[in-house]
Amino acid sequence: MTSHCVGLMVPINNTTMEKELPGWLPPGSRCETRKIPRGKGLLTRETIPAYKAQALEVALPLKDQPIEVLAYGCTAASFLSGPEEDAALSEQLSHIVGKPVVTTARAMVLSLQSLKAQRIALVTPYLDEVNEQLKLYLAKSDLQVSAFDTLRAADVHALGQITSGQVADMARQVMHDDCDAMFIACSQLPTQAILQDLSLEFGRPVLSSIQATAWRVSQLLVKES
Repeated sequence: MTSHCVGLMVPINNTTMEKELPGWLPPGSRCETRKIPRGKGLLTRETIPAYKAQALEVALPLKDQPIEVLAYGCTAASFLSGPEEDAALSEQLSHIVGKPVVTTARAMVLSLQSLKAQRIALVTPYLDEVNEQLKLYLAKSDLQVSAFDTLRAADVHALGQITSGQVADMARQVMHDDCDAMFIACSQLPTQAILQDLSLEFGRPVLSSIQATAWRVSQLLVKES
């Protein structure tokens, strides 16, 4: 069995992605995690430049680690930045670590496109600014949000208190018959225990930020092998 090492960068408050990501990666995979400093407030377009600068600084030590792929799991930052700036940051990170980079936001788009989904049911924990930018991010890839609701976490503490049961309850309220798939956005939300059951219940794919990231990372691990 081949053992893989994946670099992972998440905000310092993220307590979920490092736990759940390996469960969707090839068996034996492990994460070399680095956490990006940030304040207790939610990210905004005004705070993104400083946050990105921190991310680049945090990435520097990873160039000396035996990672094969770097996953950038900072979803709100990517949505607020938009696809073009998200791609630019991915290139900067790849240049620093010398390895391919997967951003969770881009993995979301690619995973939905792989299913040929067009009308999406969307669940998030975000406030209005990030939600609007997320919808725009999807729209730029011809993905339409047909059903939507948010858990409206007011700060990172509230975000960290959201349970998989709360996510599943909202997913059941949001899913409509005219949606091709559901996406549960945010790499802090716990979803590993609920995605398969929700997909079976709805009879349609249910994806999440962490699961989509793992899917794209796994593709690149095979390519790099």
